[in-house]
Amino acid sequence: MKPTISSLRLAAVSVLALMVAACEPSSVAAPAPPTISASVPMQREVTGWDTFTGRLEAADTIEVRPRVSGYVEQVAFRDGDYVHGGDLLFVIDPRPYQAVVTQAEGQLAQARAQLDFANKELERARSLVKTQAVSTATVDQRQQNQQEAEAAVKTATGGLDRARLDLEFTRISAPINGRISRKLVGEGNLVAGGDAGATLLTTIVSLDAIDAYFDIDEASYLHYRKLAEKDGSMSMVELGGEVKVALPGETTARFVGRLDFAENRLDASTGTLRLRARIPNPNRALNPGQFVRISMVADASHPALLVPASAVTSDASQPALYVVGRDDTIAARPVSLGRVFGKLREITSGLSADDRVVVSGLQRAQPGTKVNVQLEPLDPKQLASNGGVL
Repeated sequence: MKPTISSLRLAAVSVLALMVAACEPSSVAAPAPPTISASVPMQREVTGWDTFTGRLEAADTIEVRPRVSGYVEQVAFRDGDYVHGGDLLFVIDPRPYQAVVTQAEGQLAQARAQLDFANKELERARSLVKTQAVSTATVDQRQQNQQEAEAAVKTATGGLDRARLDLEFTRISAPINGRISRKLVGEGNLVAGGDAGATLLTTIVSLDAIDAYFDIDEASYLHYRKLAEKDGSMSMVELGGEVKVALPGETTARFVGRLDFAENRLDASTGTLRLRARIPNPNRALNPGQFVRISMVADASHPALLVPASAVTSDASQPALYVVGRDDTIAARPVSLGRVFGKLREITSGLSADDRVVVSGLQRAQPGTKVNVQLEPLDPKQLASNGGVL
């Protein structure tokens, strides 16, 4: 059956209608603005701190050496003990020195007997010279004998004192409180005494207080010098003194010390200045040789605007923040950065207290883009008590 002319016309009209409908633009809905999180800056009083790496050293280090020679008879401590001043450490065989003391005592007794006899002879001669029974020369001779006897007594007394001192030196005691090292000489060994070349027996280091030595760079030195001049003090030691000390791995400082020494010149090879802080250590938690982190006040307490450090970006090599305007449009705001306090960064200029700063969704927050804003307060736990480096 052949199609009629009317059916062909109807099919052509349907195809033409479909082609026209395909050419008409479709009505598609515009995408919704992205959602970002924003926060107003946290306002707090903060104090800026600089942190340096230092090493602990004992305030006093004593090398224990004998003053007299002899064989070690006794070691009276255990290796690594904490000793107190006056505690017995070593005993050197005292018998040879006791014999010398006994001999010196005998010599002194002999000298005193001779002096007593010389005194009596002199008195007798002075009585006889009045009756001219003896000559004046005899009196002079006996007076000379008496003076020689007095000198002999002094010599014998000095010899006895020295012998007793040597006997006392056979007992070696701790001169200070501190932790003692291991014994370097055991019982039965011969040790040499004296002022030079004496045998090293052990060492003692004091622990309370303990010193922390650290170096600061020249820029920090100039900064502290300006603070000192502003404060009316000409010495860094007089400036503030207080430092905070933390051990490696600790997030907060457990120890507080006082800056008590600054070297009188910068090291020309490194451009650094050596400082020392003395730290009370009553529980002996700190030991010489440990590394520590030492924090010093670099900026006095002042009000600050703080934002999350992760919110800081850069715009043409300049620090910037993405800020949401009144019309919910993103704008890049150049800012000046201060110190880091925990997870927050101080903004010193370019930001006001009521600005809404983008803190998350930065990848969707392009300048000029309208956004839906979710305001979130900043968590105070992100704020640390000390500021890091600039």
